[in-house]
Amino acid sequence: MKIVYHSFEGRYSDNPRALHQRLLARGDRDDEHVWLSTPAHAHGFPEGTATVDIDSPGAVRALESADLVVSNTHLDFPWDKRAGTTYLQTWHGTPLKRIHRDVLFAPEGRLDRLDHDVAKWDVLLSPNEASVGPLRGAFRFGGPVPVTGYPRNDVLSAPDAAQRRERVRAELGVEDGRTAVLYTPTWRDDDKFGDGPDFRLALDLQRFTERLGRDHVLLLRLHYMVSAALQGLDVPGVLDVSFHPDISDLYLAADVMVTDYSSTQFDFAVTGKPIVYYVYDLDRYRDVLRGFYFDPHEVAPGPMVAGSEQVLDALADLDGVRTAYKERYEAFQERFCHAEDGHAADRVLDLVLPTGEARP
Repeated sequence: MKIVYHSFEGRYSDNPRALHQRLLARGDRDDEHVWLSTPAHAHGFPEGTATVDIDSPGAVRALESADLVVSNTHLDFPWDKRAGTTYLQTWHGTPLKRIHRDVLFAPEGRLDRLDHDVAKWDVLLSPNEASVGPLRGAFRFGGPVPVTGYPRNDVLSAPDAAQRRERVRAELGVEDGRTAVLYTPTWRDDDKFGDGPDFRLALDLQRFTERLGRDHVLLLRLHYMVSAALQGLDVPGVLDVSFHPDISDLYLAADVMVTDYSSTQFDFAVTGKPIVYYVYDLDRYRDVLRGFYFDPHEVAPGPMVAGSEQVLDALADLDGVRTAYKERYEAFQERFCHAEDGHAADRVLDLVLPTGEARP
């Protein structure tokens, strides 16, 4: 069986990575594994992994000869899916912000082009029951949308999670006793597709360093659409981890998350660690750019603030945040993390491998 994987425009990451690793760990099959990659991300693949440049004719040949295609986002180029091929679309997050056909703003022709990819999907994963309707509706997808949890989150509940946390923190240079703040702002459509910079950082990094830098470190993780936007960033106490291959490692390494409308919040909540929301442009994002499937004011399991100093206030009082949002956090986990039991990869593989059957 030939399996072709694609993640975030050529990275070895996310749900496809977790499925690949789990399949290899099972050790009971003799499949051919091929990854779509790019030179910029080639260093992130394990030695011996078969790759093909996503921008080459070889990528098309790989896809058109595959028995199973596993992707976590659109394959945004022409290729023909042959009869008998299964295309598993894992997607890459619980949708808070509206996506695809539900967005309020998109460049002309972009959604029509991406619909050619959606038409090839056979199975679309959902991380939780709450996401089934939004995912099916946004993509106008009529096929199976099984609720499996996300394979990439299995490591968060694994028996070696604590050891993995220690290893990752050591690799990043985060000293024992230092609070690691994972900042995961999402991208803005009008920046990415507009005339200005792809991304504008709203958090005051200098102020973070001045106030919290002695015993805190900021792990800055940009969205894959704009991951190179701040290359060369040099601020004491701030690490740009936008190209770290596995965000699950960062969830384990971190002690708290700061985010806005990113789906990372739903995965991070599996850990039970506090979340702070820096939503300085909430009205514009909600009313002009995207809109939401869930009202953040109703579901957010942490404080929603509009200024850098308020973010720092919350980070300086995490015990207070935990106490104030305990019940909301538990409700959030029940609604969005109920399928994250550490066995999602096995459930997904059982669905799409020849011995399994895709279920709605």
